[in-house]
Amino acid sequence: MKIVKTIAEVRQQVKEWKSQGLTVGLVPTMGYLHEGHASLIDASHRDNDRTVVSDFVNPMQFGPTEDLESYPRDLEHDAKLVEAHGGDLIFNPEPSEMYHEGFSSFVDMTVLTQELCGLSRPVHFRGVCTVVSKLFNIVQPDRAYFGKKDAQQLAVIRHMVDDLNMDLEIIGCPIVRESDGLAKSSRNTYLNEAERKAALILSKSIRLGQDMVKKGEKDCSKIIEAMKSLITSEPLARIDYVKIVDCATMQQIPALDRPALCAIAVFIGKTRLIDNFFTEDV
Repeated sequence: MKIVKTIAEVRQQVKEWKSQGLTVGLVPTMGYLHEGHASLIDASHRDNDRTVVSDFVNPMQFGPTEDLESYPRDLEHDAKLVEAHGGDLIFNPEPSEMYHEGFSSFVDMTVLTQELCGLSRPVHFRGVCTVVSKLFNIVQPDRAYFGKKDAQQLAVIRHMVDDLNMDLEIIGCPIVRESDGLAKSSRNTYLNEAERKAALILSKSIRLGQDMVKKGEKDCSKIIEAMKSLITSEPLARIDYVKIVDCATMQQIPALDRPALCAIAVFIGKTRLIDNFFTEDV
């Protein structure tokens, strides 16, 4: 397993692999890898001959008041995890390698980015689309792997690939959770002991919503209000959003009459966490 810092090195290695007729999978990450990322690497290792993992904290997707500088980083830990799960190459560029002086080209999207995280983090998805499209151009993978915890991101990337006729397959992988239900996230490391316990309110509210759907509730407002009521019962929790949206458009819907995503974002102390479920999976 190799770690490279430059675009030229990645391209040279992938060119060698493809000259041998090998398939290439890409797992884009911002590093500080955990079991959720490991599941993506496992899937790529299973489906492809070689796997590239990008390990890059992308400054473009952070707003001015967000946690770019404090975002956790540990390349040594990441390298051990990638190697243990069958990854072949880590691409760990500096920001200056991805965004040279004078960089001024962006990939943006409307509609799908106007709700959920796109509404509360206005610059986020322009940064995501730009960096992911760059990674696709650099690596030229056959398949790329993303977690369903970032459900809106997955939908946005699939739409971008379709709109721009990108020649690769996007694979969505299930949410990986801690034994007590909390969705795995690099930001979980920000939580102190009391906040970690309080954060379980996210998965509890997800289970409540799933139970209501399973019992036949179709009124989105009733599901949302029940989930909000549970979340606000936790003193350390502050709701960013609890919404139910159309899976295809990411726009809010009044009733469960089509495939839908129930997504939440909640601040536990200063840490913003997300979770979700798809109604079709209930």
